[in-house]
Amino acid sequence: MAKMQFTIFIAVAFLVFSASTNAKTASPPAPMLPPTPAPAPAPHHVNLTELLSVAGPFHTFLDYLLSSGVIETFQNQANNTEEGVTIFVPKDDAFKAQKNPPLSNLTKDQLKQLLLSHALPHYYSLSEFKNLSQSGPVSTFAGGQYPLKFTDVSGTVRIETLWTRTKVSSSVFSTDPVAVYQVNRVLLPEAIFGTDVPPMPAPAPAPVVSAPSDSPTADSDDAKASSPKSSHKNSAQTLAFGPVAMVVSGLVALFL
Repeated sequence: MAKMQFTIFIAVAFLVFSASTNAKTASPPAPMLPPTPAPAPAPHHVNLTELLSVAGPFHTFLDYLLSSGVIETFQNQANNTEEGVTIFVPKDDAFKAQKNPPLSNLTKDQLKQLLLSHALPHYYSLSEFKNLSQSGPVSTFAGGQYPLKFTDVSGTVRIETLWTRTKVSSSVFSTDPVAVYQVNRVLLPEAIFGTDVPPMPAPAPAPVVSAPSDSPTADSDDAKASSPKSSHKNSAQTLAFGPVAMVVSGLVALFL
């Protein structure tokens, strides 16, 4: 009896094992999943304070950015948005040359708006200004009341406001999402300084350079007359007509 039970157990175990093996063999293979794409690289982080400290010199502009807190606005736009930022930075000499209107009379809010109007809330490479110049005035970080007008002539990018006409003189840094371009003058918005633009001073007349006395253009008829050559010619004519005059005088005396 025990032997029979053992035989039945062996048979059942064999059947179970065979069924399990067949089930594993008959199951379809697992589908192949496509490889997971590599994550996109993080945008390049740019420290604007460090960048403007070593370039330029842009110390005056950077000091204004730090004291007004505008540097944080630009920095956040550069590193925490997909749009990026484009900044136009005047050199220290441009601020020294800005006498009329003076910047020292601006309020804190006006100075902040002035700084914000030096940047666009989007990254633009130099090649993109060609199309940007055809779209009319472009709003700056300060808003639609503080626009900049761009023109691109043969690769030279010029920037214009009612008070300012200047050009992009060099590319300081241009890697998406940050572009920093040097300009020759401080950009003065109409919304701050009004529409009463003083007339541009007339250019100074070119100095009149007198010709040297020994040059051909300095010669005159009087000078020719008083030259040694002219004096010699006159003397020769006097000697030639002297005998003729004496003969004529003698004939007159005979007739008298």
